Amino acid sequence: MIHTAFVLALQVATLGATNYAADAPMRAPDGPPTLADEFDGPAINPRLWRFDTHRNAEGWHNNERQYYSADRAENARIEDGVLLIEARREPLSKERFPDWGGQRYSSAKLVTNAPMGYGFYQIRAKLPCERGGWPAIWMLPADGTWPEMGEIDIMEMVGWDAGVVHATLHSGSFNHARGTQRGAQKAVPTACTRFHDYQLDWRPDAITIGIDGKAYMRVANDRPGDRGAWPFDRPYHLILNLAIGGDWGGKEGVDDDAFPMRLSIDHVRYWKAG
Repeated sequence: MIHTAFVLALQVATLGATNYAADAPMRAPDGPPTLADEFDGPAINPRLWRFDTHRNAEGWHNNERQYYSADRAENARIEDGVLLIEARREPLSKERFPDWGGQRYSSAKLVTNAPMGYGFYQIRAKLPCERGGWPAIWMLPADGTWPEMGEIDIMEMVGWDAGVVHATLHSGSFNHARGTQRGAQKAVPTACTRFHDYQLDWRPDAITIGIDGKAYMRVANDRPGDRGAWPFDRPYHLILNLAIGGDWGGKEGVDDDAFPMRLSIDHVRYWKAG
């Protein structure tokens, strides 16, 4: 048995977590999804997505260093049936962007207009491997205070540790600020050269996350009624973003010669639980 203090030390070392590993098949439901975006149109669909820019002026959480633009093709666009979220190193100013907060990098953060709840999610993505990049596919509810509100990280990766993806849950009792976050990590050597299906199976009794039809993280709702442990009982919004730097993403610095960086999304599909 591994000593508890050692486990906590491992958890504090990264914003990811490695203590809820699983190994089981995952299969998308039969039939058409309840909501899907195949990104086969000429532009990002404003009925499905909005751009989150609300902390540009004051700066984003985790000491991240990007400015998130709003509906700017340089940072978010569709090409050949793929959504591209592109981070760039470029001159920015309040003359061009009134909500600019002094950042040297631009990027984009897309959030679903409609919240979604229990069901099966599949996001097919190819990740950027450049040092300083921090791509994420994750979920938050519409309101509340972090971490009590809860956070579901379907996929995170940091460029200085390219090819290792993380799935993590945060709540009031289990979060990275305490070093108690619950999740797992997995080596995906082709994460930056090929598209992979990042999957979430969200049920009242458990949250399971996997890649390409195979689960690698599962957290059970083993404290029913304890919202500090399990706030995951209401709809959340799906978020796609590419952050730059920050406490975790910038741990080994940012490679300014590596821009632009791209997070590529082939499709987003959601099957609501019946």
